[in-house]
Amino acid sequence: MARVSRSRVTAPALVLVAAAVLAAAIFIFDTVTPYGMAIAVLYVIVVFIAGSFLPPRGILVTAAACAALTVLSYVLQHGDVNPADSLGRALMSLSAIGVTTLLVLRNHSAQAMRREQARLLDLTHDTVFVRDMRDIITYWNRAAEEMYGWTRNEAVGRVSHELLKTIFPMPLEQIMADVHRARRWEGELVHTGRNGAQIVVASRWSLQQDERGAAVTILETDNDITEQKRAEEALLKAQTDLAHASRVATLGELAASIVHEVNQPIAAIVSNGDACLRWLGQKPPDLGEARESVEAMIRDSYRAGEVVRRLRGLAKRTEPQKVRLDFNEIIDDVLLVVEREMLRHQVTARTELAHALPAVFGDRIQLQQVILNLIMNALDAMSSVSGRSRELIVRAQRHDDDHVIIAVQDSGIGFETENANRLFAAFFTTKPDGMGMGLAICRSIVEAHGGRLWASPNAGPGATFQFILPQWRPDASELPQANSARSAN
Repeated sequence: MARVSRSRVTAPALVLVAAAVLAAAIFIFDTVTPYGMAIAVLYVIVVFIAGSFLPPRGILVTAAACAALTVLSYVLQHGDVNPADSLGRALMSLSAIGVTTLLVLRNHSAQAMRREQARLLDLTHDTVFVRDMRDIITYWNRAAEEMYGWTRNEAVGRVSHELLKTIFPMPLEQIMADVHRARRWEGELVHTGRNGAQIVVASRWSLQQDERGAAVTILETDNDITEQKRAEEALLKAQTDLAHASRVATLGELAASIVHEVNQPIAAIVSNGDACLRWLGQKPPDLGEARESVEAMIRDSYRAGEVVRRLRGLAKRTEPQKVRLDFNEIIDDVLLVVEREMLRHQVTARTELAHALPAVFGDRIQLQQVILNLIMNALDAMSSVSGRSRELIVRAQRHDDDHVIIAVQDSGIGFETENANRLFAAFFTTKPDGMGMGLAICRSIVEAHGGRLWASPNAGPGATFQFILPQWRPDASELPQANSARSAN
């Protein structure tokens, strides 16, 4: 260990000795050589050597020594046949030493500043690395070493997106176009570390330009949000499970209506089957009437199948799948499910659906659940109303250039104004047997779709619950995601 320590101590000393030997050689050669040359200009080499390992004070001392040797050599040569030429060469050498010293000191200061900046970047917990316009890494801080597993020496010089096996949320060409246009970009990326683990990061890119405005480098800062995304996934799964339980509970409330909806077409099929047999049993058989009976049976079977399809869609437990949707169709499907329930409550339903309503991007089952819950709440609110009509209005209209608005209006008992914000809080309910989860689930579903849900009392009796959803945009909603499993909602 002692030998290693001595070698480390003497390495700068060897350079210093070499510089001193070079300075001595220049002095001797400059003093004894009869050639009319500015030999002392070679002292700039000594200054450059000093600048590579000495602090500013040492550089100044070295420059002063070189200048002193230049003056001493001139004094010793003062008897030259042409002293004016010697003085000119000495002054030129001193000027060269002075200019070189200034340049070396400036370079030393710039290097010190870069080292300090690099040291500060190493202190940050954020992953920071710099790459040139060919995507080759030129700087890699300590946090990047810790997060991704490659040391600075291993990472520098590598193509970053090949090294990290980056998964982008959109084509890289589109991201780079945004970077050149706005000089920055932010988004989620998936990088792969040295151990093969995928890391989800919130990434920020900044474009660095030279004095002429030409792109030079990109500085990328990454924050690890893998655990945050896992927590969001767990929360989303819990919300999905709770929403499914709520749907099943709501279908349980509609059990009588569901049985009637299914029994009605089945009874019609049986009746038409009996009629068909009677027409066929006549002599001669009445084939025309029999055909009509069979056609009626087919229509009723399709009707029963459609009822079952809608109910299965609401009852089954599936992962959310966002697609392009026509909200008018969603409203029609839900109204068919609750048709018998509205008759039981003696409620008159009316729809105000905009023609050519812009499509939305979302999960059909979840959005059906929102409408179903709001309609069921409206029926409950009107169940105790007497002396006036019970009217339900469902609207779907264009809200603005970017959103559609859906409203469910009833003529029920309404709610207290001070409870407007509490209605959507978990476990808050105005029903004696309610759990207080329906509206909370509806709000979470709407917000997960990028919308907003609120309630307001009507000018007359009852209340209106309405929500807005962003319109479907193919350029925003159907782009490939960095992690489709995580970003599905």
